[in-house]
Amino acid sequence: MNNTTPTWYLSDFYIQYINNIPYKLKTPFDMSFIEQYGKVFKVYDDQDSGNICFGVESDGKKYFIKFAGAPTEQYSGKPEDAIARLKSTVSIYQDLAHPKLIRFIKAEEVGGGFASIFEWTDAECMGRMYPLSREKFLQMPDNTRLEVFNDILSFHIHVKKQGYVAIDFYDGSIMYDFGIGRTLICDIDFYSKSPYINTMGRMWGSSIFMSPEEFTLGATIDEITNVYLMGATAFALFGMGKDRSIEKWRLNDQLYKVVLKAVNVDRKNRQQSLAEFECEWKRACDN
Repeated sequence: MNNTTPTWYLSDFYIQYINNIPYKLKTPFDMSFIEQYGKVFKVYDDQDSGNICFGVESDGKKYFIKFAGAPTEQYSGKPEDAIARLKSTVSIYQDLAHPKLIRFIKAEEVGGGFASIFEWTDAECMGRMYPLSREKFLQMPDNTRLEVFNDILSFHIHVKKQGYVAIDFYDGSIMYDFGIGRTLICDIDFYSKSPYINTMGRMWGSSIFMSPEEFTLGATIDEITNVYLMGATAFALFGMGKDRSIEKWRLNDQLYKVVLKAVNVDRKNRQQSLAEFECEWKRACDN
């Protein structure tokens, strides 16, 4: 029995092992090719994107491998669609390379699917799917959270300058390395060239972070949409997410007004650019 053979079947999924680490798949799939990248020390098998991800180490260096093509347990689509989506993300990570974005190394066809290889980070995720690291994140002092937010805003101004619009950014995209005090952004797979037209109705994403136009078929998704996203992100960091009452807001009232304007359901009443939002945010920070 090799280390990727299923050891048991549990109603809806199989358990396989790689380097003695268990992970779930809908049906058996030979993942032994992953070991060509190094020794696996971590597996992320709960994504609904159709990707399964691995932390590997080789010659003292660590990498993050994102693979599409396996029958992942949470994914309801076809493996070939997941492969096509992952292939389409290569140019996104190349175009949007930034000090605050997880560093893309290369991508290739392998193992009957497609793999993207990134530099590993020890940063921890703010996403609700990781309750322990999320709690650690939310215990950070406000000054540190302000630095994180400013890093996120700076990155999205860069996104705009590169001619892109952020789609499906949420708390699971926000990471922080507590050891070196560094913000990192990951999982930008759905970012697209701007302007983007909503052809779905409800688009991808967490509803806490989504503007009304991301629920509206035919709506334009653009920089003003991302102004809403920055407001929603500020509320996630400083104001309990969906509960946007002033009583739950951690910072000064001027900042609250700036952020409340950003999440106005009427896009004409938001700041009309990320630069305008940044200007108002910085002015309110100084008060």
